[in-house]
Amino acid sequence: MRVKLGALLAVAGLLGTGAPPSHAQAPVVLKVAIVQQIDSLNPFLAVFQSSTEIGRLMYDPLTAYAAADQAVTEGLANRWEPSADKLTWTFTVPAGKTWSDGQPITARDVAFTYNLMLTDEVARTANGSFVTNFDTVTAPDDRTVVIRTKAPQVTMLALDIPIVPKHVWEKVTSVKDHTDDRGPVVGSGPFVLTEHVPGQFLKLKANKSYWRGAPKYDELHFVYFQNSDAAVQALGKGEVDLVNRMAPAQFDSLGDRQGVTRNRAQGRRFTELLVNPGAQTRTGEPIGDGNPALRDVRVRRAIAQAIDLDALVQRVNLGYAEKGAGIVPPVFSRWHWQPTPEQRRTFDPAAANAALDAAGHPRGADGTRFTLRLAGRAGRAYDEQASEYLRRSMSDIGIALDVRLVSDNQLNEVTTAATYDLAFSGWAASVDPDFVLGLHTCGQRPGADGKGGTTDAYFCDATYDELYARQLSEFDETKRQDLVKRMQARFYDQVPAVVLAYDNALEAYRSDRFAKFTTQPAQGGVIMAQHGVWGYYGAEPAGQAAPAARGWGGLAAFAAACASMLMLIAVYVRRRRATADERE
Repeated sequence: MRVKLGALLAVAGLLGTGAPPSHAQAPVVLKVAIVQQIDSLNPFLAVFQSSTEIGRLMYDPLTAYAAADQAVTEGLANRWEPSADKLTWTFTVPAGKTWSDGQPITARDVAFTYNLMLTDEVARTANGSFVTNFDTVTAPDDRTVVIRTKAPQVTMLALDIPIVPKHVWEKVTSVKDHTDDRGPVVGSGPFVLTEHVPGQFLKLKANKSYWRGAPKYDELHFVYFQNSDAAVQALGKGEVDLVNRMAPAQFDSLGDRQGVTRNRAQGRRFTELLVNPGAQTRTGEPIGDGNPALRDVRVRRAIAQAIDLDALVQRVNLGYAEKGAGIVPPVFSRWHWQPTPEQRRTFDPAAANAALDAAGHPRGADGTRFTLRLAGRAGRAYDEQASEYLRRSMSDIGIALDVRLVSDNQLNEVTTAATYDLAFSGWAASVDPDFVLGLHTCGQRPGADGKGGTTDAYFCDATYDELYARQLSEFDETKRQDLVKRMQARFYDQVPAVVLAYDNALEAYRSDRFAKFTTQPAQGGVIMAQHGVWGYYGAEPAGQAAPAARGWGGLAAFAAACASMLMLIAVYVRRRRATADERE
């Protein structure tokens, strides 16, 4: 076969003048396994940890927590100043930050977000406790936000509220019905949501105009798995790059896996057993169908006393956790509470049996006092194993357990509607303890439709609420620590839930694909489930793979064999094409 010089030069001319290559350079994608379903991507409704974590990647808050030491740092605002009486806070939103659609981010977006929460009950569903004490929020100009509070509020630099774009959300007619997942979703964070197929995956692209600078890779995909076994298997096969929420045995199994690096950290989550105390809406109307026996605090205390927390940590967590007590995990040592010897409930089934007898619940002919339903998540190793342990523990005090393991969303429906007796749950605490404390105030109970508030355990207690109000206005940290710990002691005593354990964060990633992740805090911190974006935002690819063979490569080689001049032309053209791909 003869190849004419003119034909080859014509091909070279096409390539040199911008004809697209036959194989574009593949984007660098970080694939993350998630095993928790998404309850909502609407930032005003999202409660699940999986949902709020993705929300933080889409929308920045007013202030943020630094990766290195979790100190308050710049968010959308870069300056803030309280008045002398601590009732007025002025925040500055600097020029130059933009939404992902190119529109400028201004103070009016911040004021719009907070005022939407103040005027729309549904918009307060996820984070309403942050604005309960707000009086007014105004934006006198594009750079300035002024927030006036009814009483001094110590959490003004800890407002974990995603700020939404006014020019988009002012067109939303119903917050309750807005899914906020039709891509591309306009946001201010380091990634832009482009596609969501519920129960399968979410895809986000790097926000090239992000004000901190673009991420170092192109796309971030969250891939849903039914359970952590499947997620860990996918990591081993290289189908995903990052996994957390592993069971201890799964974490141990990856110890010698080539190309995989593990990360064990003191987590900011706790696992709890909810004990329905007689749920009511925030207006005091009964809700749900909890067993009436649980309204008696003596019964709730007896249930707690029959659980051997040390044994549970060793047998189910395999030592990868710390025994539970207060609702602020020990990673936040300033706020963490441990009971004194006088306060501590010791594991004592005999005392628990005596307490149930005294409360008027004798054993029947079969040895059973009454039956309780226990709800948990199907496919979660902890719930499956701990439910069997609890079944035996409760049997020892004459309580039969009806274990019902369901999906994430079904479990959320059960706990929201209070159609449970006992239920596994858990929360991630923040650097400032206010949010997790606020989950247990009377005002956080929802309306009859389950909206307008996010309660953890349907706890409503005047003593607790009074302490909460005092800590919210206490700027002396030593005094505030005392109030926060007294609140946890009250919660522990009244037993609307039993904090079972503070789980270690067990994570693993493909270090042959991603060389580095930013942890929070820097020393001994977590990659996923941070209070910020740093783990995903700071991920660094291990290096670009060698480019795939281009469609014209064979032709260039043939031309080189024919004439050295054509070889030089082909090499020159290929270099131009590779450089163009790297810029994309």
